[in-house]
Amino acid sequence: MMKLRRTLPLLLTALLAFAVLPSCDKDPLNNGTSNNGNNGENNGENNGENNGSGDNTGGSGNDGGYTAEEGLAYVFDGSCIPEVHISVTLGQWNALLKAYDADSNTSTYISCDVLYDKNGEQTLIKDCGLRLKGNTSRRRPEGYSGQMHEAGKTDWHHCHFQLNFTKNFKDTEHELHGVKKLYLKWFKDDPAYVRELYCYDLFRRYGIWTAPHSAYCRLWIKVEGDPKEKGAYYGVYDMIELIDGRYANAREQQFVNKDGFIWKCSYGATLTSTDSGLFGNDGSDRTYELKTQTANYAAAEAQLKDFILKLTGKGDESFYAWIKQVCDVELLLKTYAVNVAVGMWDDYWNNKNNFYLYFNSQDQFSYKFFFIPYDYDNTLGTSSNCGNQSDSGRQDPFNWGDNGNLLIYRLLKFEDFRKIYNDALLELCSSSKELFDYYASTARIRAWQDSIRPYVQNDTGEDMSIEDKPASWGNHGEYRILNPNNNFFLVKTQTINQYCK
Repeated sequence: MMKLRRTLPLLLTALLAFAVLPSCDKDPLNNGTSNNGNNGENNGENNGENNGSGDNTGGSGNDGGYTAEEGLAYVFDGSCIPEVHISVTLGQWNALLKAYDADSNTSTYISCDVLYDKNGEQTLIKDCGLRLKGNTSRRRPEGYSGQMHEAGKTDWHHCHFQLNFTKNFKDTEHELHGVKKLYLKWFKDDPAYVRELYCYDLFRRYGIWTAPHSAYCRLWIKVEGDPKEKGAYYGVYDMIELIDGRYANAREQQFVNKDGFIWKCSYGATLTSTDSGLFGNDGSDRTYELKTQTANYAAAEAQLKDFILKLTGKGDESFYAWIKQVCDVELLLKTYAVNVAVGMWDDYWNNKNNFYLYFNSQDQFSYKFFFIPYDYDNTLGTSSNCGNQSDSGRQDPFNWGDNGNLLIYRLLKFEDFRKIYNDALLELCSSSKELFDYYASTARIRAWQDSIRPYVQNDTGEDMSIEDKPASWGNHGEYRILNPNNNFFLVKTQTINQYCK
């Protein structure tokens, strides 16, 4: 890692964070994340990276001068829109194109250099790893199948990327202020450029510390030989915290133990079957994919299977006592209240999809588990005929999904748990709380959009403007998030009041 600008004293750095710069404008809302610290993608992230501790090294200790928490605070503080400049040799870029042509689900890494520019403080990290990301949304970053890079007349395509700063060198010099990986997500199917950012921000505003951090950035990719000095401008992207060992490190105090098991749960994750074919740690698109502590895979699989057997097999009285021992029920139900409020239909309850689980112990029978929300772009009026519902704005929040996906259904059978969920939904909609309330939400959204509006046009020619509408493929194209007519926040608040008061 090479500093191109002298690191300023902490006070001066804090002051500079609020300066208005041509490419790093202050976010007046601070993204709601500065005080803290993947559409069913099971995309082979392990790829040999999670051997042993799966990055669970260092804990909250000092990593090259930065703790995991400090790394998150630096990258995701929302005080400006940082620039991410990726430089790739022609050979490496063509290798990525060939890998995609051979397998459109490729998780192949290529080598690159990354320049991260925040408020003029530039950090250069050489020999990083870059790969494509996404499942149904994974695509070729340029041209058509079989076509290699054409400098100066490139047909660039928006796509999702993952940066692994320590892919090739496992040292603190190859970290971004303690951050080892970043998910760079294109605003696919979100003309408003804000849905996922809004949702993760709402989680954290409401005290759901398990939610990943996210923030805007601007992305350039320079392929060797391209005529533009900075390379191709890919536009505004969403930087999202990866849910891996470093994620657990940054939350060690809340988890109590950072060396537990993280499972990625993709489509089909009902938490009802213990069929061994559903579980894996080799990046082979299993329903349940172990992301950390993979050297202890057998213990992790036995623990998750024991959890599923108890979830499905215990009688009501026994389940009630057990779930209070192994789960922060209030945190889980408040998490789910946010999930339902924002209209996340592609979730565990409705579509057995898109969540992570963290078990804070490697003991098969003694642990706490935590539900981690994930992948929130299909929200805020992007609705679908899926599972139990056809309108994410008007669906009964107590009948949100398939009750065969047992976890939430079993919790809501108990009056005290049901009250937690009911009260959380009402609290989110309360105008005095300024959380999901229409006026507070639209104010935040307008400020975020204003901060990125000058930077949206890009060299791909795609997604060139900010528009107040949901994804084109959704079944309720009338929903809006700013316009008061057919406004999702207003419709959803009315629905919640109807069922919860």
